[in-house]
Amino acid sequence: MQRIQLLLLWFCLSGFLVSCSDGLGPGSQQPATLTVSAAADLTPAFQEIGRLFEQETGTKVTFNFGSTGQLAQQIEQGAPVDVFAAANVSFVDELEQQGLTIPDTKALYARGRITLWTRADSPLKIERIEDLAKAEVKRVAIANPEHAPYGIAAREALQAAGIWQHVEPKLVFGENVAQTLQYAETGNVDAAIVALSLSTQSKGRYVLLPEALHQPLDQALAVITRTQLESQARQFATFINGPQGRSVMRKYGFILPGEEPITAK
Repeated sequence: MQRIQLLLLWFCLSGFLVSCSDGLGPGSQQPATLTVSAAADLTPAFQEIGRLFEQETGTKVTFNFGSTGQLAQQIEQGAPVDVFAAANVSFVDELEQQGLTIPDTKALYARGRITLWTRADSPLKIERIEDLAKAEVKRVAIANPEHAPYGIAAREALQAAGIWQHVEPKLVFGENVAQTLQYAETGNVDAAIVALSLSTQSKGRYVLLPEALHQPLDQALAVITRTQLESQARQFATFINGPQGRSVMRKYGFILPGEEPITAK
């Protein structure tokens, strides 16, 4: 009986070891998964690019979309991120100065634009940024300019138009530009200043605001120094500025490097 029990134990252990070997062997390794922290305006474009990248390389991409400033802070605090795609190059510059990015991976990939967005069923006629100062416009959403580049651009545009003091009391701040659009889509505000890349995918009405109203939204990316997947991270960064990535970015309304002068710091 004891011998039978020992044999059964041996078979169980053998099966366990084979199972472990099958799971860890070089022929059956799980595909690498990149973690990309990206500005919220990139949500639809990067989701599409991520699918194309996985199809071509086999490397999966997980995205963490949010406010650029908050994402940068997470990286500073040690968040496990492989690639950072910011809505403003200045945030990449700040991480680079702290030694948190691989310097030769920094690259501009787009220039963003802002729009004035209203619901399709809105009775309000809002066609110019100056219309936000009208009494019938009660609430206006912008991304929080404390940490969101698109919020900074919205504030600059309101100031340049000379209506900041009239609109400021009406403002509702989104944590990022995607949440800002949600406020308008759900009717919690009358209008919102958001990213063109998100407006193109919405069901509302939008007007492209003149670039002269705000500082350029030059968007940049970099590979994070702590990455354990540097080769794949570099490959993804290159893919964004490659033919497939540029085609997708252009579709969502971004101005691309080389198509209009964009100067890095």
